[in-house]
Amino acid sequence: MTSMEGAVIRHRTVEVNDISMHVAEAGPEGHSKGTVLFLHGFPELWYTWRHQMENLAARGYHCVAPDLRGYGGTTAPSDVESYTAFHIVGDIVALLNTLGLAKVFVVGHDWGALIAWYVCLFRPDRVTALVNTSLAFIRNIIARNGPGFVKPTDYFNRAYGPDYYMCRFQEPGVAEARQFAPAHARRLLRQIMCHCFSHGVACEEEMHDNKYPTSTLPPWLTEEDVDYFGAEFERTGFTGGINYYRNLDRNCELAAAWADAKVQVPTKYVVGEGEITYHFEGVREYIHGGGFKEDVPLLEEVVVLPGAGHFIQLERAQESIFEGGHLSRQLFNCM
Repeated sequence: MTSMEGAVIRHRTVEVNDISMHVAEAGPEGHSKGTVLFLHGFPELWYTWRHQMENLAARGYHCVAPDLRGYGGTTAPSDVESYTAFHIVGDIVALLNTLGLAKVFVVGHDWGALIAWYVCLFRPDRVTALVNTSLAFIRNIIARNGPGFVKPTDYFNRAYGPDYYMCRFQEPGVAEARQFAPAHARRLLRQIMCHCFSHGVACEEEMHDNKYPTSTLPPWLTEEDVDYFGAEFERTGFTGGINYYRNLDRNCELAAAWADAKVQVPTKYVVGEGEITYHFEGVREYIHGGGFKEDVPLLEEVVVLPGAGHFIQLERAQESIFEGGHLSRQLFNCM
Protein backbone atom coordinates (compact mmCIF):
# COMPACT_ATOMS: atom_id res chain seq x y z
CA MET A 1 0.00 0.00 0.00
CA THR A 2 1.01 3.60 -0.56
CA SER A 3 -0.16 6.53 1.54
CA MET A 4 -0.46 9.78 -0.43
CA GLU A 5 -1.87 12.99 0.98
CA GLY A 6 -4.08 11.09 3.39
CA ALA A 7 -5.39 8.56 0.86
CA VAL A 8 -4.36 4.93 1.03
CA ILE A 9 -3.55 3.66 -2.44
CA ARG A 10 -3.74 -0.11 -2.76
CA HIS A 11 -1.64 -1.87 -5.38
CA ARG A 12 -2.06 -5.24 -7.02
CA THR A 13 -1.19 -7.06 -10.20
CA VAL A 14 -3.87 -8.94 -12.13
CA GLU A 15 -3.73 -11.17 -15.19
CA VAL A 16 -5.82 -9.76 -18.04
CA ASN A 17 -5.89 -10.42 -21.77
CA ASP A 18 -2.66 -12.45 -21.59
CA ILE A 19 -0.66 -9.71 -19.83
CA SER A 20 0.05 -8.77 -16.21
CA MET A 21 -1.43 -5.40 -15.30
CA HIS A 22 -0.46 -3.23 -12.35
CA VAL A 23 -3.51 -1.54 -10.83
CA ALA A 24 -3.74 1.18 -8.19
CA GLU A 25 -6.98 1.46 -6.24
CA ALA A 26 -8.49 3.71 -3.60
CA GLY A 27 -11.81 4.00 -1.83
CA PRO A 28 -14.46 1.41 -0.92
CA GLU A 29 -15.08 -1.55 -3.18
CA GLY A 30 -18.28 -3.14 -1.94
CA HIS A 31 -20.79 -0.35 -1.26
CA SER A 32 -19.30 2.57 -3.12
CA LYS A 33 -21.10 5.25 -5.12
CA GLY A 34 -19.63 3.62 -8.19
CA THR A 35 -16.27 2.84 -9.72
CA VAL A 36 -14.22 5.44 -11.55
CA LEU A 37 -11.73 4.06 -14.06
CA PHE A 38 -8.85 6.43 -14.83
CA LEU A 39 -6.90 6.06 -18.09
CA HIS A 40 -3.56 7.87 -18.27
CA GLY A 41 -1.72 9.31 -21.26
CA PHE A 42 1.84 9.61 -22.56
CA PRO A 43 4.29 9.63 -20.89
CA GLU A 44 2.39 9.03 -17.68
CA LEU A 45 1.38 6.30 -15.23
CA TRP A 46 -1.43 5.57 -12.78
CA TYR A 47 0.34 8.13 -10.55
CA THR A 48 -0.93 11.04 -12.64
CA TRP A 49 -4.41 10.50 -11.14
CA ARG A 50 -3.41 10.30 -7.47
CA HIS A 51 -5.03 13.63 -6.51
CA GLN A 52 -8.37 12.76 -8.12
CA MET A 53 -8.26 9.30 -6.55
CA GLU A 54 -7.82 10.83 -3.11
CA ASN A 55 -10.62 13.31 -3.70
CA LEU A 56 -13.15 10.82 -5.00
CA ALA A 57 -12.23 8.00 -2.59
CA ALA A 58 -13.00 10.37 0.28
CA ARG A 59 -16.45 10.87 -1.24
CA GLY A 60 -17.25 7.18 -1.41
CA TYR A 61 -16.11 6.25 -4.91
CA HIS A 62 -14.06 3.19 -5.77
CA CYS A 63 -11.15 4.43 -7.88
CA VAL A 64 -9.18 2.21 -10.26
CA ALA A 65 -6.13 3.47 -12.14
CA PRO A 66 -4.09 0.91 -14.10
CA ASP A 67 -0.72 1.32 -15.71
CA LEU A 68 -1.79 0.72 -19.30
CA ARG A 69 -0.14 -1.85 -21.53
CA GLY A 70 3.54 -0.98 -22.01
CA TYR A 71 3.76 1.30 -18.97
CA GLY A 72 5.12 0.98 -15.44
CA GLY A 73 4.35 -2.29 -13.74
CA THR A 74 2.26 -3.65 -16.63
CA THR A 75 3.58 -6.02 -19.30
CA ALA A 76 5.17 -4.37 -22.34
CA PRO A 77 4.95 -6.75 -25.34
CA SER A 78 7.89 -6.46 -27.71
CA ASP A 79 5.99 -6.29 -31.02
CA VAL A 80 4.51 -2.99 -32.19
CA GLU A 81 1.31 -4.64 -33.42
CA SER A 82 0.38 -5.54 -29.83
CA TYR A 83 -0.48 -1.93 -29.03
CA THR A 84 -3.58 -1.34 -31.15
CA ALA A 85 -6.70 0.22 -29.68
CA PHE A 86 -8.30 -3.22 -29.81
CA HIS A 87 -5.57 -4.64 -27.57
CA ILE A 88 -5.86 -1.78 -25.09
CA VAL A 89 -9.66 -1.87 -24.96
CA GLY A 90 -9.42 -5.65 -24.60
CA ASP A 91 -7.16 -5.14 -21.59
CA ILE A 92 -9.66 -2.73 -20.03
CA VAL A 93 -12.68 -4.99 -20.56
CA ALA A 94 -10.74 -7.93 -19.15
CA LEU A 95 -9.76 -5.80 -16.14
CA LEU A 96 -13.41 -4.92 -15.49
CA ASN A 97 -14.33 -8.58 -15.73
CA THR A 98 -11.54 -9.60 -13.37
CA LEU A 99 -12.59 -6.97 -10.83
CA GLY A 100 -16.25 -7.91 -11.18
CA LEU A 101 -17.28 -4.48 -12.47
CA ALA A 102 -20.25 -4.39 -14.82
CA LYS A 103 -20.11 -0.65 -15.54
CA VAL A 104 -17.80 2.20 -14.60
CA PHE A 105 -17.36 5.93 -14.92
CA VAL A 106 -14.43 6.49 -17.30
CA VAL A 107 -12.02 9.42 -17.07
CA GLY A 108 -9.34 9.74 -19.75
CA HIS A 109 -6.45 12.04 -20.54
CA ASP A 110 -4.27 12.30 -23.66
CA TRP A 111 -3.84 8.77 -25.07
CA GLY A 112 -6.09 7.60 -22.27
CA ALA A 113 -8.75 9.92 -23.70
CA LEU A 114 -8.36 8.39 -27.16
CA ILE A 115 -8.66 4.91 -25.66
CA ALA A 116 -11.71 6.08 -23.71
CA TRP A 117 -13.38 7.15 -26.97
CA TYR A 118 -12.69 3.67 -28.35
CA VAL A 119 -14.08 2.04 -25.19
CA CYS A 120 -17.28 4.03 -25.60
CA LEU A 121 -17.56 3.08 -29.28
CA PHE A 122 -16.75 -0.61 -28.86
CA ARG A 123 -18.31 -1.35 -25.45
CA PRO A 124 -20.75 1.39 -24.38
CA ASP A 125 -22.52 -1.23 -22.28
CA ARG A 126 -19.61 -1.10 -19.83
CA VAL A 127 -19.60 2.70 -19.37
CA THR A 128 -21.90 4.62 -17.03
CA ALA A 129 -20.62 8.00 -18.17
CA LEU A 130 -17.47 9.57 -19.54
CA VAL A 131 -15.40 12.58 -18.54
CA ASN A 132 -12.74 13.03 -21.21
CA THR A 133 -9.94 15.55 -21.05
CA SER A 134 -7.50 17.01 -23.56
CA LEU A 135 -8.44 15.07 -26.72
CA ALA A 136 -11.85 15.56 -28.30
CA PHE A 137 -13.58 12.95 -30.45
CA ILE A 138 -11.65 13.50 -33.69
CA ARG A 139 -13.12 11.01 -36.14
CA ASN A 140 -10.24 11.20 -38.64
CA ILE A 141 -7.86 9.97 -35.94
CA ILE A 142 -10.24 7.27 -34.74
CA ALA A 143 -11.48 5.43 -37.86
CA ARG A 144 -11.11 5.28 -41.63
CA ASN A 145 -14.24 7.07 -42.78
CA GLY A 146 -14.59 7.46 -46.50
CA PRO A 147 -12.85 7.90 -49.85
CA GLY A 148 -11.28 11.22 -48.83
CA PHE A 149 -9.78 9.79 -45.66
CA VAL A 150 -6.18 10.79 -44.90
CA LYS A 151 -4.11 8.60 -42.61
CA PRO A 152 -3.24 10.38 -39.35
CA THR A 153 0.50 10.11 -39.96
CA ASP A 154 0.11 11.59 -43.46
CA TYR A 155 -1.96 14.43 -42.06
CA PHE A 156 0.56 15.28 -39.34
CA ASN A 157 3.45 15.02 -41.78
CA ARG A 158 1.78 17.42 -44.23
CA ALA A 159 0.58 19.82 -41.53
CA TYR A 160 3.64 19.92 -39.28
CA GLY A 161 6.48 18.26 -41.17
CA PRO A 162 8.52 15.08 -40.65
CA ASP A 163 10.15 16.40 -37.46
CA TYR A 164 6.82 16.59 -35.64
CA TYR A 165 7.00 14.20 -32.69
CA MET A 166 4.17 11.93 -33.91
CA CYS A 167 6.00 11.56 -37.23
CA ARG A 168 9.41 11.00 -35.62
CA PHE A 169 7.91 8.25 -33.45
CA GLN A 170 6.89 6.07 -36.41
CA GLU A 171 10.17 4.25 -37.10
CA PRO A 172 10.73 1.64 -34.36
CA GLY A 173 13.76 2.21 -32.21
CA VAL A 174 14.80 5.62 -33.55
CA ALA A 175 13.27 7.87 -30.87
CA GLU A 176 14.35 5.48 -28.11
CA ALA A 177 17.96 5.59 -29.28
CA ARG A 178 18.13 9.38 -28.99
CA GLN A 179 15.82 11.77 -27.21
CA PHE A 180 13.72 9.05 -25.53
CA ALA A 181 16.57 6.89 -24.28
CA PRO A 182 15.86 5.62 -20.74
CA ALA A 183 18.96 7.38 -19.43
CA HIS A 184 17.36 10.74 -20.27
CA ALA A 185 14.09 9.93 -18.50
CA ARG A 186 14.17 12.34 -15.55
CA ARG A 187 15.31 15.36 -17.52
CA LEU A 188 12.99 14.54 -20.42
CA LEU A 189 9.93 14.07 -18.22
CA ARG A 190 10.68 17.30 -16.41
CA GLN A 191 10.82 19.15 -19.71
CA ILE A 192 7.74 17.45 -21.19
CA MET A 193 5.55 18.08 -18.18
CA CYS A 194 6.68 21.69 -17.83
CA HIS A 195 6.81 22.75 -21.46
CA CYS A 196 5.36 20.29 -23.99
CA PHE A 197 1.89 19.63 -25.38
CA SER A 198 0.67 22.99 -24.05
CA HIS A 199 0.35 26.42 -25.64
CA GLY A 200 1.35 25.15 -29.07
CA VAL A 201 4.64 23.55 -28.02
CA ALA A 202 5.24 20.05 -29.36
CA CYS A 203 7.88 17.62 -28.14
CA GLU A 204 10.88 18.83 -30.10
CA GLU A 205 13.73 16.51 -30.95
CA GLU A 206 16.44 18.64 -29.41
CA MET A 207 15.26 19.98 -26.08
CA HIS A 208 18.10 21.45 -24.07
CA ASP A 209 18.34 23.32 -20.80
CA ASN A 210 19.03 26.66 -22.45
CA LYS A 211 15.74 26.52 -24.34
CA TYR A 212 13.68 24.78 -21.66
CA PRO A 213 15.23 25.58 -18.26
CA THR A 214 14.68 22.84 -15.73
CA SER A 215 15.76 24.57 -12.52
CA THR A 216 12.30 25.69 -11.36
CA LEU A 217 9.20 23.50 -11.35
CA PRO A 218 5.68 24.91 -11.53
CA PRO A 219 3.73 24.80 -8.25
CA TRP A 220 1.70 21.79 -9.39
CA LEU A 221 4.76 19.58 -9.97
CA THR A 222 7.20 18.47 -7.27
CA GLU A 223 10.66 16.95 -7.33
CA GLU A 224 9.07 13.84 -5.80
CA ASP A 225 6.73 13.62 -8.79
CA VAL A 226 9.60 13.93 -11.27
CA ASP A 227 11.54 11.29 -9.36
CA TYR A 228 8.60 8.87 -9.40
CA PHE A 229 7.95 9.20 -13.13
CA GLY A 230 11.66 9.32 -13.92
CA ALA A 231 12.55 6.21 -11.97
CA GLU A 232 9.82 4.19 -13.66
CA PHE A 233 10.76 5.26 -17.18
CA GLU A 234 14.45 4.75 -16.48
CA ARG A 235 13.49 1.18 -15.62
CA THR A 236 11.05 0.48 -18.45
CA GLY A 237 12.06 2.89 -21.19
CA PHE A 238 9.53 4.68 -23.40
CA THR A 239 9.00 2.11 -26.16
CA GLY A 240 5.67 0.85 -24.84
CA GLY A 241 4.12 4.30 -24.84
CA ILE A 242 5.63 5.28 -28.19
CA ASN A 243 4.20 2.11 -29.73
CA TYR A 244 0.72 3.58 -29.26
CA TYR A 245 1.68 6.28 -31.78
CA ARG A 246 3.01 3.62 -34.15
CA ASN A 247 -0.52 2.21 -34.34
CA LEU A 248 -2.35 5.42 -35.24
CA ASP A 249 -2.86 4.38 -38.86
CA ARG A 250 -3.49 0.74 -37.98
CA ASN A 251 -6.19 1.75 -35.48
CA CYS A 252 -8.03 3.66 -38.20
CA GLU A 253 -7.98 0.64 -40.50
CA LEU A 254 -9.15 -1.75 -37.79
CA ALA A 255 -11.90 0.59 -36.62
CA ALA A 256 -13.35 1.17 -40.10
CA ALA A 257 -16.54 -0.64 -39.07
CA TRP A 258 -17.19 2.25 -36.63
CA ALA A 259 -16.58 4.93 -39.28
CA ASP A 260 -20.03 6.50 -38.82
CA ALA A 261 -20.72 5.34 -35.26
CA LYS A 262 -21.67 7.87 -32.59
CA VAL A 263 -20.62 7.88 -28.95
CA GLN A 264 -23.82 6.95 -27.13
CA VAL A 265 -22.58 7.58 -23.59
CA PRO A 266 -23.30 10.57 -21.31
CA THR A 267 -20.19 12.67 -21.79
CA LYS A 268 -18.49 15.79 -20.55
CA TYR A 269 -15.32 17.18 -22.04
CA VAL A 270 -12.69 19.27 -20.30
CA VAL A 271 -9.77 20.93 -22.05
CA GLY A 272 -7.09 23.39 -21.05
CA GLU A 273 -7.08 26.56 -23.11
CA GLY A 274 -3.43 25.87 -23.95
CA GLU A 275 -3.89 22.19 -24.89
CA ILE A 276 -2.01 21.49 -28.12
CA THR A 277 -4.73 19.28 -29.66
CA TYR A 278 -7.33 22.00 -29.00
CA HIS A 279 -5.42 24.11 -31.51
CA PHE A 280 -5.18 21.51 -34.28
CA GLU A 281 -6.65 22.87 -37.50
CA GLY A 282 -10.45 22.94 -37.33
CA VAL A 283 -10.74 21.39 -33.87
CA ARG A 284 -12.10 24.42 -31.99
CA GLU A 285 -14.67 25.00 -34.73
CA TYR A 286 -15.64 21.33 -34.51
CA ILE A 287 -15.96 21.40 -30.72
CA HIS A 288 -17.94 24.62 -30.47
CA GLY A 289 -19.72 24.63 -33.83
CA GLY A 290 -21.96 21.59 -33.43
CA GLY A 291 -19.87 18.82 -35.00
CA PHE A 292 -18.74 17.45 -31.63
CA LYS A 293 -22.33 17.31 -30.35
CA GLU A 294 -23.40 15.53 -33.55
CA ASP A 295 -20.78 12.80 -33.04
CA VAL A 296 -21.40 12.60 -29.28
CA PRO A 297 -25.18 13.14 -28.95
CA LEU A 298 -25.14 12.75 -25.16
CA LEU A 299 -22.47 15.41 -24.74
CA GLU A 300 -23.63 17.42 -21.74
CA GLU A 301 -20.96 20.06 -21.40
CA VAL A 302 -17.70 21.38 -22.81
CA VAL A 303 -15.45 23.14 -20.31
CA VAL A 304 -12.43 25.16 -21.48
CA LEU A 305 -10.14 26.01 -18.56
CA PRO A 306 -8.49 29.43 -19.07
CA GLY A 307 -4.75 29.43 -18.47
CA ALA A 308 -4.53 25.65 -18.18
CA GLY A 309 -2.31 23.52 -20.37
CA HIS A 310 -2.07 19.85 -21.21
CA PHE A 311 -1.66 18.20 -17.79
CA ILE A 312 -4.84 19.61 -16.30
CA GLN A 313 -5.32 16.77 -13.81
CA LEU A 314 -2.06 17.93 -12.20
CA GLU A 315 -2.35 21.66 -12.86
CA ARG A 316 -5.86 21.75 -11.38
CA ALA A 317 -5.38 18.98 -8.85
CA GLN A 318 -7.53 20.55 -6.13
CA GLU A 319 -10.57 20.61 -8.36
CA SER A 320 -12.93 17.67 -8.72
CA ILE A 321 -14.84 15.72 -11.36
CA PHE A 322 -17.90 14.19 -9.72
CA GLU A 323 -20.59 15.37 -7.37
CA GLY A 324 -23.11 13.26 -5.51
CA GLY A 325 -22.90 10.24 -7.79
CA HIS A 326 -23.57 12.25 -10.94
CA LEU A 327 -21.28 14.04 -13.31
CA SER A 328 -20.87 17.51 -11.86
CA ARG A 329 -22.31 20.50 -13.65
CA GLN A 330 -19.07 22.26 -12.70
CA LEU A 331 -16.39 19.93 -13.92
CA PHE A 332 -13.11 20.20 -12.02
CA ASN A 333 -14.62 22.67 -9.53
CA CYS A 334 -14.35 22.05 -5.80
CA MET A 335 -17.43 20.51 -4.28
